Amino acid sequence: MPYELSEIKKAGIGLIGCGIFFTFLGVILFFDRGLLALGNIFCFSGVALILGWRSTWQLFTKKMNYKGSISFLFGLFLIFVRWPILGIVLEIYGSLILFSGFWPSVNAFLYHIPVVGWILPFPFMILDWLRRSFS
Repeated sequence: MPYELSEIKKAGIGLIGCGIFFTFLGVILFFDRGLLALGNIFCFSGVALILGWRSTWQLFTKKMNYKGSISFLFGLFLIFVRWPILGIVLEIYGSLILFSGFWPSVNAFLYHIPVVGWILPFPFMILDWLRRSFS
């Protein structure tokens, strides 16, 4: 693997996984506020462990990321004040804007995971086949 993962980064990946699990569970259980908030805390602390506290702060306070930061934090606020559906939508939008620069690295990392790396090319192959068949 081209990357070396330290123990702190492995813990950060685990926290992000727990955060995704609790967020998914919160959505499945009719937008349970407690599970959604717990998922957000786990995800945020996992990102902070992977990037480092200073880089995380810089990520949220860069001028070009204000749009994503404001929508993510406002979505978190909406979850806490009992508007979980709108809060999740705003958080997803903010996350996509904030972390759009990381997709190439995440993609390269996912291709090196044994089972995920084998399955990942198939949806793109199907979409390419559909595009060529209907063009």
